[in-house]
Amino acid sequence: MKEYNPSSMTEPDTICAIATGQGGAIGIVRVSGPEAIRLTEKIFRAHKGKKLDEAKSSTLSYGWIVDAEEKPVDEVLVSVFRSPHSYTGENSTEISCHNSPYVMQKVMQLLLDNGCRLAQPGEYTQRAFMNGKMDLSQAESIADLIAAKTAAAHRLAVNQMRGTYSAELKKLRDKLIELQSLMELELDFSDHEELEFADRGQLKSLADTIEQKISRLAHSFQAGNAIKEGIPVAIIGETNVGKSTLLNALLGEDKAIVSQINGTTRDAIEDTMTINGMLFRFIDTAGIRKTDDEIEQLGIEKTFSKIEQANIILWLIDATDSHTQNINQQILTAVKNKQTLMVVNKTEEMTPDSLKLLSEKLHAAIPFPTIFISAKNKTNLEELENMLTTMAQIPKDMENDIIVSNMRHYEALTLALEDIRRIKAGLQTSLPTDFIAQDMRDCIYQLSDIIGEVTSTTILHNIFDRFCVGK
Repeated sequence: MKEYNPSSMTEPDTICAIATGQGGAIGIVRVSGPEAIRLTEKIFRAHKGKKLDEAKSSTLSYGWIVDAEEKPVDEVLVSVFRSPHSYTGENSTEISCHNSPYVMQKVMQLLLDNGCRLAQPGEYTQRAFMNGKMDLSQAESIADLIAAKTAAAHRLAVNQMRGTYSAELKKLRDKLIELQSLMELELDFSDHEELEFADRGQLKSLADTIEQKISRLAHSFQAGNAIKEGIPVAIIGETNVGKSTLLNALLGEDKAIVSQINGTTRDAIEDTMTINGMLFRFIDTAGIRKTDDEIEQLGIEKTFSKIEQANIILWLIDATDSHTQNINQQILTAVKNKQTLMVVNKTEEMTPDSLKLLSEKLHAAIPFPTIFISAKNKTNLEELENMLTTMAQIPKDMENDIIVSNMRHYEALTLALEDIRRIKAGLQTSLPTDFIAQDMRDCIYQLSDIIGEVTSTTILHNIFDRFCVGK
């Protein structure tokens, strides 16, 4: 069996791996590389004796996998894909057999014995990238698609796979390259100070446009990351207002301890659930109050930290507490710049008239929308979930809106934004051309890095190592 050389993707070897998980009736073994068809044919006997080497691309052949003694292992279908018309861009086959662990491993062992090498995690997609079948951002989106837990995450990954995001980056980069070439030409004729090949007015206008587009892409990361990892929602309030009861009611299980004793929750408790196709990450926090208990105080400090991290705040208050109208100013200050929903809990113990009076008082005292619920009786939770979906502010038309969800891309866009702002500042202060040209080269590098045109081998392997074997 051949050794895998991670420092090079040019080694002319043929790889194989199981591409399907356990369970189900059918399993698939993928083979890719220059010898994929020939090596598969060594262990395959077609029903009518037709050779795989004679099969046209994108066709199926029916027959049997056999061992070294020509004994049948399984009845299979073999798909043949010829370069460059395959996922990897190489000659490839896919053996569809019965999904028995024994059968799958036997097929794999026969392929390895006949000259294949076991594929590394993500190696199929890495070969597709190296062979120009997709750019790096599209390759990364495949891992996101496999990991997608919700409809929103799925749509986000599919949109990136289609190449819309890459096309936008290439347009920005190509415009910069065009003007950079003119500035480099100026440097070649630096002895003639009066020569300017790059129109400064055009360059300023282009820099403004590019800054706006890069800024929009970078700012979309908050929404993209929330879609991918879950929209963080902090459930906060004073002690004993029903935060843990609400968390349990939303999740449909007893995740948090519920007690009438003040200060029961001393650390943040987190869990996720899908609402209307979006993943929400709920965080139950320690109740906010004055306390001399050192451990409880640490929990309260963590509560304020979670408020900073959350996209949405559910501020719970107790409808039965006579001091409810005295709004906690410490909490009000902490959430003033956050998307906050005031949740009035324990309404099952109130009369309609008293609730109406409380509603009027709260409306006059706070600048946030309000909802009345009973976490104990699970009353009005569906309306609460619908309000959360609206507050999440996730674009509905993700097929047309470009949203960044990858941290590596966000970091590169942030650096590119800094570069383009330096270019603008340099143009405004008539900075020498060589300094502006260097900032332009840096900006082009960051945009090119996202789509994989200048990415180092180390970064490539870090990216593809996150994939499962067989993909």
